[in-house]
Amino acid sequence: MQSRNQIAMMTVAKGGTVREITVGDCLELREAEAQLYSKGSSMPSLFYTWLRELGIFPSDAPITLRNLANHAGQHSVEALIDRYQLQCRPVRDLLVDYLAERQPALDYGSLVGLARTLAMHFWGDLERHHPGITSLHLSPEAASSWKTRTRSKTVRRRQSDGTVTDVTLPRTNAISILTTVKAFYLDLAFWAAEEPGRWGPWVAPCPIKESEIAYRKHAKRLKARTDQRTRERLPVLPALVKVADERLKQAQARLEALRATAPGSTFTVLGDTYTKAKSRTRTPTAGVAFDAKGRRVPLDLEENRAFWAWASIEFLRLTGARIEEMLEVSHHSLVQYKLPATGEIIPLLQIAPSKTDEERLLLVSPELADVLSAIICRVRDASNVIPCVPCWDERERLWNPPMPVLFQWHKSGQNRHVPTTAIRKALNETLEASGLTDSSGKPLSYQPHDFRRIFITDAILNGLPPHIAQVVAGHKQLSTTMGYKATYPNEAIEAHRAFIARRRALRPSEEYRRPTDEEWEDFLGHFERRKLSVGTCGRAYGTECVHEHACVRCSMLRPDPAQRPRLVEIRDNLIARILEAEREDWLGEIEGLQVSLSGAEDKLAQLDAAVAHKQQAVHLGMPTFPDLAIRTSSGSVGR
Repeated sequence: MQSRNQIAMMTVAKGGTVREITVGDCLELREAEAQLYSKGSSMPSLFYTWLRELGIFPSDAPITLRNLANHAGQHSVEALIDRYQLQCRPVRDLLVDYLAERQPALDYGSLVGLARTLAMHFWGDLERHHPGITSLHLSPEAASSWKTRTRSKTVRRRQSDGTVTDVTLPRTNAISILTTVKAFYLDLAFWAAEEPGRWGPWVAPCPIKESEIAYRKHAKRLKARTDQRTRERLPVLPALVKVADERLKQAQARLEALRATAPGSTFTVLGDTYTKAKSRTRTPTAGVAFDAKGRRVPLDLEENRAFWAWASIEFLRLTGARIEEMLEVSHHSLVQYKLPATGEIIPLLQIAPSKTDEERLLLVSPELADVLSAIICRVRDASNVIPCVPCWDERERLWNPPMPVLFQWHKSGQNRHVPTTAIRKALNETLEASGLTDSSGKPLSYQPHDFRRIFITDAILNGLPPHIAQVVAGHKQLSTTMGYKATYPNEAIEAHRAFIARRRALRPSEEYRRPTDEEWEDFLGHFERRKLSVGTCGRAYGTECVHEHACVRCSMLRPDPAQRPRLVEIRDNLIARILEAEREDWLGEIEGLQVSLSGAEDKLAQLDAAVAHKQQAVHLGMPTFPDLAIRTSSGSVGR
């Protein structure tokens, strides 16, 4: 009835017949409704769908009125730069020309981000703090102050007393801004070699040093934060799933009880008492009730949000897909594969290209099959067909052709694609109902991308090879997949234990058996038998003495400094015996005694050298500046 009234209102206001209504007339009606009603933006636009299906509008007319009313589409590079109102016209034209040169290789979302960085964070910031600036050749003071401002940002926070104050916080994407600006300077210098007349006048020294954009430290910090985020959310994921399932069942029970009750009657469900509303206005009230305090409760909307919260959580955690990939899944994404060997039918889910433009297939588990079945049963119409609806690509800012997407709902008399904002809102409501908190006691927050990190981490921890996880996640490089996977302390322990197990498997098993009492006593006795009168024998366990216990001659003897007098006595005794052997002409004894004497003197020399080394102090001195300058200059010449 309301859509008919809207069509009649346009014919009365504009004159003519229904066939003469234009798209502009429909937009004027929506603007008038927005001014007349407090909730005009939510007024149904089913009348537009009727008129379009009748063939009144041209073929290139938007599929729904929302295509024009709520989404402006892509902007030109001039509009992307002009939204920041730059004062220097030559630099403005340069940025427009630069974006036009980069546009063919970028998607629209990246183009918008590049325009924001160069026009707002870079040149717009310079114009605000240095009025009248016209050159990319920045002074050291201007460059330094800009980089300092880039590393922080000021946000407004409402305090507990109701006042609003400005708070300065570190900017997490500061290194990305610096990298983009450095690439801008380098591109101008590189392009000037090919087109000097076009880019040459703008070539200037880059104000950003290579050391200021060291990404390795930034990547490590980012990895640490994401790992900690994953470690906090992975253990409590079952609790979140349980809460989402319970909220859905409770919302469905309330809605079923409401539908079974006559308008104006009171009913009780799950311990709460409600009164079903009576339809006295143009606004549909079939799913509205009033609680015991007289507050209006839209039970149908609550059930709708609870269902899509449950469906989103289950889909994201079971597939590891991105949220934009989830919203693009259609009925055509469900495919089958027949195993050549056994003929078994394997259900697969085809993930459409999103970020990497590479589609992939995922195995549909029984849990995921239940979720997909519940979604299909919910969205198909009376003829068991899933309606085709247009989808808004938030990154490309374009409407995709109508497709039988699974994430759609019936709203304002027509089928619409579930927007990203609705998914995030439903997820936040589930988190609020769960009462989960982080390590600091604050309410735990989940982002849709957290489920992707949790999926990859849990899969690898449970034995899935990383290169298979890379294919499932749709990453081009294995390092990206391992970056998503959080590191746990017990992994290092388990990896070391596995290394020990592999090493033991390669060595004889008898080396790892429990030693007998005799073997243990023999092992301890070995170290006891190494104690000598002048020191300690350093030979290993299980080896025999190779010098037939002529310890003074052996290089394995470690002399004891406290036994130096005994070594001196041995040396003097050997000298006396050599003299005696020379007098008595015992030539056979002289050679052996001289070898022992040489060993004794060597051990005494080792002791003296050790004592001298401990007592000797080496003065390194303090280098002077001329010495450093001479050393540096000579070193550079040598290079």
